[in-house]
Amino acid sequence: MIVDTHVHVWEIDPPKYPVGPTAPTWNSYPDEPGTADELLAEMDTHGVDWTVLVQTSWSTWDNDYIADSVARFPDRFIGHGLIDPQDPDNAEQVRYWVKDRGLAGFRLHPMYYPDAKILLTRQNEPMWEEIALQDAVIQFHLRAEFADQVAVIADRHPSLKLILDHMGYPQVGADAADFQPIVDLAQHDNIYLKLSDVAGRSSQDFPYTDVHPVIEKLVGAFGPNRMVWGTGYPGHHRLKHNWPTLDQELRLVQEGLPFLNDAQRERILGGTAAEIWELT
Repeated sequence: MIVDTHVHVWEIDPPKYPVGPTAPTWNSYPDEPGTADELLAEMDTHGVDWTVLVQTSWSTWDNDYIADSVARFPDRFIGHGLIDPQDPDNAEQVRYWVKDRGLAGFRLHPMYYPDAKILLTRQNEPMWEEIALQDAVIQFHLRAEFADQVAVIADRHPSLKLILDHMGYPQVGADAADFQPIVDLAQHDNIYLKLSDVAGRSSQDFPYTDVHPVIEKLVGAFGPNRMVWGTGYPGHHRLKHNWPTLDQELRLVQEGLPFLNDAQRERILGGTAAEIWELT
């Protein structure tokens, strides 16, 4: 089984599917849709069984397009929305999007709030209780300086499955100590790592050999049983947003990381994700 755990899809059809920021400094918007239908055709071409749809930062806090896409294709898509960490009613929003609209989880962006430990505010304690009650899967968009917040959540809610997006943004050539907080999160059994945006970390062409030592270190820390694979955008939007093609993303894991064995590749490309989201 192959599971892509990270693709943004969006529609531009206000007021049904509005466009607007979910980050305090967001000012970049698409000039065309990137639809679930386009993604589905690409999945079929490349043999991807399931994809986790992730709400974009430019589609507001209204996760309707993600939820509608999952409802249309429930045997191919899993939905992850966005929840506003500054909304005093966000616990109710968690309940609504999971129970009423069928989302499986959410993505949170602590790196968008550098001046506050946004995940740990007292206001958000009911949100985390509701997330735990709904057994929602949480993805974190973060760098190493925000890892301490995730460690606290992992300890408070050990039953939750928590995923670090884009490997926690390692910087090739930087002091290893700066990235160590991400590696240390592997000590928590309920924290997983997403092998994604490898090209964005590299200054080289495919297979991005300069990033391999970091990936190998992360595989050693988390193990393939707590690693998943993800990409970014559907169809031609990959190249438009300077991301690799889906073929390249697959070949990176299948052929481009020589330190992985076949069993590890199978886990990273889908086996671990199938367990997280209980896919068959």
